[in-house]
Amino acid sequence: MRLIGLTGGIGTGKTTVSNYLATTYQLTIWDADLYATEAVKPGSPVLQQIVDRYGRDILLDNGNLNRQRLASIIFSDSSERTWLEQQIHPFVRNCFVNNIKQLKATKIPTPDVNPSLDVAGVLVIPLLFESQMTDLVTEIWVVYCPLEQQYLRLIEREKINFGRILTPEAAKARINSQMSSEEKCQLADVILYNSSTPEELFKQVDAAIQGSNIT
Repeated sequence: MRLIGLTGGIGTGKTTVSNYLATTYQLTIWDADLYATEAVKPGSPVLQQIVDRYGRDILLDNGNLNRQRLASIIFSDSSERTWLEQQIHPFVRNCFVNNIKQLKATKIPTPDVNPSLDVAGVLVIPLLFESQMTDLVTEIWVVYCPLEQQYLRLIEREKINFGRILTPEAAKARINSQMSSEEKCQLADVILYNSSTPEELFKQVDAAIQGSNIT
């Protein structure tokens, strides 16, 4: 049973790949970012820890976490980012573990299916290596694009999705907060090069599903 760990630097195109896997191959997608959002929902123990550390100014008027304010803290101080990750990562990991257990308990063996095509699920984990969750997956796919392209995509994404103007300095700080793309590629079973067209990216994804470009 294959469990794909999909990772890569911020702005490299992980969502594009996971959406393609979901729509084209009807694969189950589990997204660490969604679980991280759930971890800090109003009333959660993690959110209370954040408030205890930073004060109630870290909340919006409706009680939700002020993500922009929190980002300004953690991307300017690595020790604060480490502290926050230590609160959130155990919750996220537990979500993945429970999903995998449930999947294994309900999965019906299909002996007529080629084992190389037997992808049970995709774990989208931006900090797969940093959070030490590689043991949860059977193979690691890294989405890669050149650094300058990554900067531009991140700035554009923030503008389109959140209406925020991210300065080049802020974009650089976010990218540098993660393990470099080059380091991630060295640890990958599959590298998906996303510097051209979506069609070229999807061809690589198709090959990876078939197992033809797994190292």
